[in-house]
Amino acid sequence: MVGEGALYEKLTTMFTSDHASVVSLNIFVALLCTCIVIGHLLEENRWINESITALLIGLCTGVLILFTTGGRSSHIMVFSEDLFFIYLLPPIIFNAGFQVKKKQFFRNFMTIMLFGAIGTLISFCIISLGAIHFFQKLDIGSLKIGDYLAIGAIFSATDSVCTLQVLNQDETPLLYSLVFGEGVVNDATSIVLFKAIQNFDLSHIDLTTALHLLGNFLYLFIASTVLGIFVGLFSAYIIKRLYFGKHSTDREVALMILMAYLSYMLAELFSFSAILTVFFCGILMSHYTWHNVTESSRITTKHTFATMSFIAEIFIFLYVGMDALDMEKWRFVSQSQKKSIGVSSLLLALILVGRAAFVFPLSFISNLSKKSQSEKIEFKQQVTIWWAGLMRGAVSIALAYNQFTRLGHTKLRENAIMITSTITVVLFSTVVFGLMTKPLVRLLLPSSKHIIISIPSPPSSPKSFSVPLLGNGEDVGGNGGTQRPSRLRTLLRIPSHGVHHYWRKFDDSFMRPVFGGRGFVPYVPGSPL
Repeated sequence: MVGEGALYEKLTTMFTSDHASVVSLNIFVALLCTCIVIGHLLEENRWINESITALLIGLCTGVLILFTTGGRSSHIMVFSEDLFFIYLLPPIIFNAGFQVKKKQFFRNFMTIMLFGAIGTLISFCIISLGAIHFFQKLDIGSLKIGDYLAIGAIFSATDSVCTLQVLNQDETPLLYSLVFGEGVVNDATSIVLFKAIQNFDLSHIDLTTALHLLGNFLYLFIASTVLGIFVGLFSAYIIKRLYFGKHSTDREVALMILMAYLSYMLAELFSFSAILTVFFCGILMSHYTWHNVTESSRITTKHTFATMSFIAEIFIFLYVGMDALDMEKWRFVSQSQKKSIGVSSLLLALILVGRAAFVFPLSFISNLSKKSQSEKIEFKQQVTIWWAGLMRGAVSIALAYNQFTRLGHTKLRENAIMITSTITVVLFSTVVFGLMTKPLVRLLLPSSKHIIISIPSPPSSPKSFSVPLLGNGEDVGGNGGTQRPSRLRTLLRIPSHGVHHYWRKFDDSFMRPVFGGRGFVPYVPGSPL
């Protein structure tokens, strides 16, 4: 009888837990739908974007849950790094690479890498050194040197979604390309730095350790990029060679999605930077693989990748809003509120200084290598780039949880202070800086009409969605969309014998015959083509 009673109690607990999970998922899905509906209603005259909308709805939901649970909890799902890094981040980053305007991206590739890699390292150094100097004076607890370096990596990760939604890449192609490209490379660099720091014993730092750290960083950066290129080319070769579309378009769509996800998981398996891998895999798949599938599959894949990215972004910000009111962490800092406010203020100040320390000097260096005045970064554009990188988002939250919690929970006061300070910085920068982005960009760049538009395109290239990481006006293959006559005349006047010219010759002669790409028309039985 005792055994039966214990079994009955265990089954009851299990069913109760399952029912609670189902209820939580229902609420979360309903909140996602609410965010989408409200975002649509605010589309015409939007001062806030989907990110801010989801954050505010998450905060309101957290307050409601706090009242209903008597102050015990503010969220309906426990934070999971696996959920963020394995399921939510891949579609966002892949779609960024898949929909990027490749010509603009690679035309400004050196400047993007200058900002995204070198700039992030400069910001990392300033934030880390500032944290070491000022936090010890605040006496927040026994943080180690590895924690201070991790803080530098955590707050070097930017979130430029707000600025990208205000900028129009057809009217300011250079600025949009730089902000967009730097954002992706910056996230990858921050995570590579964070992983490199965790892999080293930093109790005794010397020149040898620093050189090993730099070598490991460069190795991860290059290896991750090569892996993404390899998977992208492999998917293009398989689909071109076997041409699944002659029997079933479902198979080729499924293979594209799974190969994209496989690139991310392979990078995780080899402990590379999965963000860089899946981003470059997206670029290669849009350049080759996408053209090797049937026309209906092109439309399907473009909509699918964009929708998955859109939902993942809303999901992340909605959860961050709810988790901001988690009472477990705030109870630890209730006796140290002044220290917590001081840490948050110092972090915001270091972010401002660290961002300015590389944007303006590196812009000056970049301009020295530009011959045409139109290719140079003007001062007002430099201010916009500086502002675009002040927001912090879900990557900072996830890295902070990784460093300062165990399974989403913390029992140490100094760790709790760092978690709550990270949440405060993310909320303040996203909401306050995000709300100020639109009027600031209008003030700095008054000649352009800074609105989010969708340019209609032919049936072969479905019209673009107005989402942060999507390209307007140019399909993923680069041969659709509406070109403005003035831009076309400008392009015709520019000599084409640069790196892009020689790459196109190499691409047409060696790559496309093997991997397909634009111009590849597979034989379809019964088709007039």
